[in-house]
Amino acid sequence: MEEKSNGLKEDGNRRKNNNTVIPGPTNPMVTPLLSDLYQFTMAYAYWKAGKHNERAVFDLYFRKNPFGGEYTIFAGLEECIRLIANFKFTAEEIAFIRSSLPKTCEDGFYDYLRGVDCSDVKVYAVPEGSVVFPKVPLMRVEGPIAVVQLVETPFLNLINYASLVATNSARHRFVAGKSKLLLEFGLRRAQGPDGGIGASKYSYMGGFDATSNVEAGRLFGIPIKGTHSHAFVSSFMSLDEIMEKSLQSRDGSSTCEDFVSLVQTWLSKIKWSHLIQGIFGETNHSELAAFISYALAFPNDFLALVDTYDVMRSGIPNFCAVALALNDLGYKALGIRLDSGDLAYLSCETRKFFRTIEREFGVTDFGKMGITASNDLNEETLDALNKQGHEVDAFGIGTYLVTCYAQAALGCVFKLVEINNQPRIKLSEDVSKVSIPCKKRCYRLYGKEGYPLVDIMTGENEPPPKVAERILCRHPFSESKRAYVVPQRVEELLKCFWPGSSDGAREELPSLKEIRDRCIQQLEQMRPDHMRRLNPTPYKVSVSAKLYDFIHFLWLNEAPVGELQ
Repeated sequence: MEEKSNGLKEDGNRRKNNNTVIPGPTNPMVTPLLSDLYQFTMAYAYWKAGKHNERAVFDLYFRKNPFGGEYTIFAGLEECIRLIANFKFTAEEIAFIRSSLPKTCEDGFYDYLRGVDCSDVKVYAVPEGSVVFPKVPLMRVEGPIAVVQLVETPFLNLINYASLVATNSARHRFVAGKSKLLLEFGLRRAQGPDGGIGASKYSYMGGFDATSNVEAGRLFGIPIKGTHSHAFVSSFMSLDEIMEKSLQSRDGSSTCEDFVSLVQTWLSKIKWSHLIQGIFGETNHSELAAFISYALAFPNDFLALVDTYDVMRSGIPNFCAVALALNDLGYKALGIRLDSGDLAYLSCETRKFFRTIEREFGVTDFGKMGITASNDLNEETLDALNKQGHEVDAFGIGTYLVTCYAQAALGCVFKLVEINNQPRIKLSEDVSKVSIPCKKRCYRLYGKEGYPLVDIMTGENEPPPKVAERILCRHPFSESKRAYVVPQRVEELLKCFWPGSSDGAREELPSLKEIRDRCIQQLEQMRPDHMRRLNPTPYKVSVSAKLYDFIHFLWLNEAPVGELQ
């Protein structure tokens, strides 16, 4: 399927920026009202105090990596840019806000809202699909404080779930290995239609190969995959239900008038083969009827669900008989799906059966037939299968992937770090919740082996780290944690994705496939000990010596002094 422009369907209102048309959000529910009430009460209070146009800088970041790991995948940026590029209140929306706020709110505020857009907002962000770490801003949003706060909640909504699912997907990919096909099968278990669509998109971004979600395939150009369910198999009662039995050969040169008889002949050959004899007796003929019917409908794409009755005594022999009959006509079956039982054992036994068929009947590559496994798989079961040994080629993963069962939320926050060029800090008795003040620049420093060593934040006006020059990297809050780094490569992380109405350059929004490629490339360049499932080495996030001193100066300046009596 051809991928859509920007990886998404083009619809909704559009605003031009740098001669590029940016479509509205994919989800029509993403409007300026997709926000918390307190954003509007604060906007009114700012307006009432005459502060609404004061220039503010906010950082969007998270405090802890999810799933017990040491990395996160940043996702959701494009939807944020789509929102602000088309941010405008309709008359109906303003009327609803008026009805929701106290009657004492002045009419002038609603006149102000009519003129609000994001032409005076700037967004700097890490490119979508990047590997990111706690405390380092994923996005820096600058603009009039009232307007920036109005986009806080939708930005957090669009980033939190997207990044969590993309990270979950990347972790499943890491455990499964590069060679396995990963299929997202979670639509029926996802949190509503918007959760299902988002899960399909961001699972693909994180490394999955395809989805069962047809609408996600249409919207984003993600490959779609699927076969049939147990209901299809059990809906057949006997071979007599197959009315149209003919099948033309793949090259069109001949027609098999009775494909059912051809399959039965092959089933008999398999049963009495001296290499297979005794493995099975009579197979379930209603299952055989279902497989034949599916093969007649999809001779080029025959993949059968084989565990409705008994995998080794019925499902696999029935599948092989149909696959061999298709082979006689020039077709090649795709394989089988296992949805229950001991997947490690059954996949190995199935592979043995396929290889025996190949040897016995001389059918080239029959032993390499695809084996797909599903049935509530997750990161732990993939790891267990790897340790046991298995012959599965593809995994269909649903519930645990799309619901992020292992962790409910990422926990991104949106904190004020500067207003009117004055740095601001948010303090807490929990040091992990202390914000890092001021407008910052962020860099990734790479070592001689090509791996990232550390992410460092500096003040906006500090000189950037230079290749081959030693720089002191300090933990933001722990005085004793510090190290000198001599980077072999320096990468600036934050790039401008929305310059507002200014003439500044803007990063183009890449396609979903390009974002996916970036994600895979970034993961491959990480040091292996940061990536492992259990007890990964923490990745270092630091600040410059100058920023460290400033954080602690501001901390002492803002914290109230206690008094003992």
